[in-house]
Amino acid sequence: MVSAMSESQVAPEHMTREEFRQAGLEFIDLICDYWEDIEELPVNPSVDPGSLLEALPESPPQEPESWDDIQSDVRRLILPAITNWQSPGFFGYFPANASAPAVLGELLSAGLGVQGMLWSTSPACTELEMRMLDWLGEMIGLPDTFMHSSGVGGGVIQGTASEASLVALVAARSRWSGGGELKAYASDQAHSSIAKAIRICGLQEDDLRLIKSDPDDAYAMQSEALEERIKLDVADGVAPFFICATVGTTSTGALDSVRELGRIARQCGAWLHVDAAYAGSALVCPEHRAMIDGIERADSFCFNPHKWLLTNFDLSALWVQDRAHVLNALSITPEYLKNTATERGGVVDFRDWQIPLGRRFRALKLWFVIRQYGVAGLQAYIRRHIELASQFEQWVEEDDRFELVAPRCLSLVCFRLRGDDDRTRELLERLNATGEVFLTHSAVPDSTGTMRYFIRMAIGATKTEDHHVQRAWSLIQRETSAVLDGG
Repeated sequence: MVSAMSESQVAPEHMTREEFRQAGLEFIDLICDYWEDIEELPVNPSVDPGSLLEALPESPPQEPESWDDIQSDVRRLILPAITNWQSPGFFGYFPANASAPAVLGELLSAGLGVQGMLWSTSPACTELEMRMLDWLGEMIGLPDTFMHSSGVGGGVIQGTASEASLVALVAARSRWSGGGELKAYASDQAHSSIAKAIRICGLQEDDLRLIKSDPDDAYAMQSEALEERIKLDVADGVAPFFICATVGTTSTGALDSVRELGRIARQCGAWLHVDAAYAGSALVCPEHRAMIDGIERADSFCFNPHKWLLTNFDLSALWVQDRAHVLNALSITPEYLKNTATERGGVVDFRDWQIPLGRRFRALKLWFVIRQYGVAGLQAYIRRHIELASQFEQWVEEDDRFELVAPRCLSLVCFRLRGDDDRTRELLERLNATGEVFLTHSAVPDSTGTMRYFIRMAIGATKTEDHHVQRAWSLIQRETSAVLDGG
């Protein structure tokens, strides 16, 4: 006989439908207010390290607290301490778009609470994702061999391009059947996630060969240098199993030649992975698809709709031409995951296409975004930001105090003050201190090997329009005068 529970053991009641609905509406209003007012907010929070920690209780509450208090603390504590990535004055790193249909898709996903690790754990989660990755692949001009409809290849949603690169690297290592010491190859401008993936795979730092980029070729990888390095390695008994081509590097937006790297990969039997995390969104516009000329030679391709395609973080899209290599590398089936649908075949279990087991219903937000904006709307959105960047680039070129570090890549402009790095560094600090804009920096070697510090202007926030870019340029001119005048 089970004894009656004491009063302290009684489980708390869940929100009623009306309470949940009211709280949800209030938070939707909060988001709407935030988006409406964001232009007036400083891009960077003016808080000291540890200030939020000091404001939060050290121990959790023992008794339930009212939802009004929770919501009040969001406004009082959280909002003042966030960096406003959705600000039209955010020009740092690369964008992290949010939009109403994407947020609603995220909300529905959370409410449905689906764990889509297997087809059988939610058929809609799996099949909508398959169709969305085929839609997206068609939208950016991928060959049919990358589509689920081919029955051989297919696409999958990852959290980030870092995860996508790791999956590709694991699949490449699994596919390699020859002997020798495994070596991977990437540009010295490739994203740091490639080096991290090497570590996670248990390889050593020197197992990643970083091939010199060419300042005279907009910092693209020198394919001749790659080919020569591989020849030397093969002669030493080394196994070149993985090559990463970057289409739109983080520092300058450099574009490695997919066709040339694909040719080299096929000659030596290496897996070619194409990382287009930022630039891939622009492929919805046919005029930019020359960036991935030769993509049919790649084994895998990824880009991040959560950067520049109005789909909020996190949603990275990865495609492979032959899914069998991914499944061979990542499929492990304990007894508790066995089910009739999988054993009969004919279904996709995305838990075999990624590092973790579990997965959210992220295809919903992509579905909502594509249907809400349409291909034409997404194309117009990308083209507008590129136009704004082109105008900004022209202003920089016309001002003798500045120099471009590399040719503009889509909506990324890299520039610096002429002279030593200190003045450019001071300019960036002054700009970000205004709270009106936020930009970031990087450094690359010039043709003599000297590192040059520069400012990155990455246009792409959801609400950024021409007057925001004009305001940013006016600030740059004002603060530049102060730097050069010693003010």
